[in-house]
Order: sequence, then structure tokens, then C-alpha cells
Amino acid sequence: RKRSCLSRMKIKLDRLSSYIHDSVKPLLIAGPCSAESNEQMLATAIELKKTNTSIFRAGIWKPRTRPNSFEGVGTPALEWLKNVKEETGLKVITEVAKPKHVEQVLKYNIDMLWIGARTTGNPFAIQDIAESLRGVDIPVFVKNPLNADIDLWLGTIERFYNAGVKKIVAVHRGFFAYGSKKYRNVPQWQLPVELKRLVPGIPLICDPSHIAGDKMLVKEVSQTAMDLNFDGLMIETHIDPKNALSDQQQQLNPMELKELQDNLIIRNRDVTDKEVASSLKELRSQIDRLDDKLIDVLRERMHLAQLIGLDKKNNDITILQPERWKYILQDRTGKGIKEGLSNEFLILLLRAIHQESINIQMKVMNSKE
Repeated sequence: RKRSCLSRMKIKLDRLSSYIHDSVKPLLIAGPCSAESNEQMLATAIELKKTNTSIFRAGIWKPRTRPNSFEGVGTPALEWLKNVKEETGLKVITEVAKPKHVEQVLKYNIDMLWIGARTTGNPFAIQDIAESLRGVDIPVFVKNPLNADIDLWLGTIERFYNAGVKKIVAVHRGFFAYGSKKYRNVPQWQLPVELKRLVPGIPLICDPSHIAGDKMLVKEVSQTAMDLNFDGLMIETHIDPKNALSDQQQQLNPMELKELQDNLIIRNRDVTDKEVASSLKELRSQIDRLDDKLIDVLRERMHLAQLIGLDKKNNDITILQPERWKYILQDRTGKGIKEGLSNEFLILLLRAIHQESINIQMKVMNSKE
């Protein structure tokens, strides 16, 4: 219902270039995880001026998972952020989590604000913040919620839009997954891609720092975002990361940021070469034909699932057969891996097919016919 409502609204957001001047792709937002001192802020910002950074970021109020850790300097640090703006000419942005924060940000003429992942997951807080911005012309950057729930992300965008905010940017910072090893937050790239489909005009920024959790992975994540046609990057950058008061392991220094930026491959969005366009057209036609066959195969498979459901119903057999499911998962993933398919893809595909089979058999089982 929420998605269809958004579609009917035909959200018309201001384009990124209309309120961020002199931006080049990718738009680069950089600065420390936390504002620690006026000296730290200015030293970082002065070095960032030597890069293509357009917006300076810093956390003023830090929502930490546990108490007794550095939770930010608070309102006094807004003066430091204002100094950065005046001394360097960079636009500045910080995170807000409640209307009181918004009031202070506006008082200090901060250019933009962002909504953190924890706040995005709280509709009550979002509604209060949105109401505090009614009638205010300021860009709002909305990070995805901690959980992989695109409706929460969409709902936050909708609440700001309904409050009259037209300058909204979506920020992909990954999703929490228990036991994740490689990344601090799993990217799940399909979700920001889906968001872009549902709200085509929304600018999309990637926060590779919070996805990676390790500065050695920031470039890899940044390149993936560029390959997926993201509009920009928000990268945590500190003048002295080893002595940072928060997120030491994922922050770059300005020189490392410059090196990352210089080595990013920015690909063309549009196809201009006629031969390439012709080749892509033919290959896509082949994919279309294969997808038609795939749909036919899935239709036949689900018909068989329906027949199996009838047999189970008539003989009082439970729908879920753990040993059969275990065999399918092991057998199909093994065959698929031999054919060059990834284990992750195969498991996601097989789980989706298995769940639909269960849904069909459940309907058969509960039918009175």
C-alpha cells in the first residue's frame, strides 16, 4: 500500500545539481565521523579542499550503541562546523535525530542535514523532525534503516515530502546482519536499486565507510557504487584516523581519500557508440528469450508443487519435508557452482522457489474443495 501511494503521488524532487553547486560526479561528501575539536575540523577541511570534496560532514550528536563511549560534543561543535564553512567555503552537513537538533542546525546556518539509520527506523521521530522542517528550504539526506526494510526507507522519504521538503537525497549505508564477517553492514545492493526504481528522481549517495567498517574495503565499495550509477559518495575522513574518538578503523586520511578518488573508474551512463548499442540490443534480446523460457519452467514447477500439495492433503502429510529440502539445497547448489554460479545467488534463488512452493501447497491444504 505504501509503495503504491508513493507511485500515485509522483514524487517530484529537486535534482541534486539544483542545490549543490559545482558538483561533479561523483559528488563527494567527506569529513570526520565526529567533531572533536575546532582544530581537528579545520585541519581536516583545509586538506579536503585539495580534493574534489563539495560537502564537509561531521557528527555533532553521536547515537552510540552503548553508553560510556564518545557521544559527540553536541551544540558547541556547530560553531566549529560553521567555522569550516566560513574558512573553506565548503558546504557543511551534520546528523539530526530530533527537532531540538534541527532547531540548533538552523540557528547556526548549517547547509544540510542527514537522518541516521537508527532514526530512519523510528517513524515517530521522523514525523516530529519532518514537522520541524515544514516551510524550511534545506536539503535532507536520508540514510537507510538498520534493517533491510525498504518500506521504512520509503516511509521516511514520504514523511519529509509530505511536510514540504523537496530536496531529499537517499544514502545507502548498508544493513545490519548478525554474524556478517566481511562488511560491517551488508550492502544488499538490490535494495537501493529498487528504491531508485520506485522513486526515479531521487539522488542516490553511497556511504562506503559504514558498509565497509574497514578503510581497506572503502575503495572496493565505492567502485561498486559508481558501477551502479550512484550519484556520489559520503566517506569518513579524519586528519589523524589513528587518534579519532570514534570509528578509527573505517576512516581515511585526506591523502588516502585523494588517492581513492583519483583511482575511481567513472563509467558512462549512456551508450553512444552504435556498434556497442547494437551488440547490447542483440544480447538483451537473447536474455529476453531466456527469461521467457525461465518463466515457463517456473510455471511448470509450481504446477507440480500444486499436485504434490494435493497428494499431501489427501494423505495427511505435512507440507514441509526437511530431508527433501536439505537434498534440494545441497544438490542444486552443488550443480550450480560447477556451472559457475555463485553459492549466494543459488541459495537466494532456491529459497525463493521453495517458499513459493510452500505457499502454493498451503493454499491447497487449506482449500475446502
